[in-house]
Amino acid sequence: MRVAMIGASGKMGRDIMRGIIDETDIEIVGAVDLVNDGMDISDLIGGEPRGIAVESDLATMIETKTPEVVIDFTTPATVMKNIITALEHQVHIVVGTTGLTEDDLDAIDKLAREKERVAFVVPNFALGAVLMMGFAAQAAKFFPNVEVIELHHDQKMDAPSGTAIKTLEMMAAEREKIQQGHPKEFEKIEGARGGAYEGMRVHSVRLPGYVAHQEVLFGGRGQTLTIRHDSMSRDSLFTVWKTFFKIICLLPKRRLFLWMDKYFSWVFFIVSWKDMHQSKANSIFCYVGRGGIIYAII
Repeated sequence: MRVAMIGASGKMGRDIMRGIIDETDIEIVGAVDLVNDGMDISDLIGGEPRGIAVESDLATMIETKTPEVVIDFTTPATVMKNIITALEHQVHIVVGTTGLTEDDLDAIDKLAREKERVAFVVPNFALGAVLMMGFAAQAAKFFPNVEVIELHHDQKMDAPSGTAIKTLEMMAAEREKIQQGHPKEFEKIEGARGGAYEGMRVHSVRLPGYVAHQEVLFGGRGQTLTIRHDSMSRDSLFTVWKTFFKIICLLPKRRLFLWMDKYFSWVFFIVSWKDMHQSKANSIFCYVGRGGIIYAII
């Protein structure tokens, strides 16, 4: 499969290229970034020169390098434009960038169906993080008093993280809405109680040494419950990459809009159509086993 990286100069872009560059069934054919224009990707990821130069214009790269799939790890300010460009050029896209709104997701869904191309929008690629979100949503039914603490490296620009926002949304859908804390509480230092979402609190930590971590703290009468996930390195994010690409190869004509924030059965893990419960479209069930993630069309 011919793949191109958008955001090639960023930390995630470089790590992803390192992770797939030597795969026999995946070929990196292009790289896009607003910085390092003209630089060979080997200067970003190491190794021998690859003859693949970073380009600054996504549309031009797609037209000249003809990738089948592009991967976006950029910024909230540019991701929507990149998604539209890729789909308009009949190219599948996998999106790891956070910050998309519900309106954005609806627009992507509509365009992906119109162009009959796949758009994966994934808040977090780590299997443990997806399970953590699913478990937290289940726990929120029984422990409505909850706060989220997410911890990332100090180069992350947005706060709270996309994973934290998605966790809050999933818990809000299951949880009795209550206002937490003392009704007369006040902050001696502004922001000390964190951000607020549907009566829940979220706190963001940015420090060197961290990669990506989140804990969901639940409090009840005489007890507490903590659900935590830690990505010790970005290796945790690459488990499912090849599977994503294989799905796209198998289903080139499906009008899909997929994401990894739903959960099913005891593994709480499913990739599905955005509105599968309202349509007759098939869904893709993910079974998590020792050998990895097995996808089956059902």
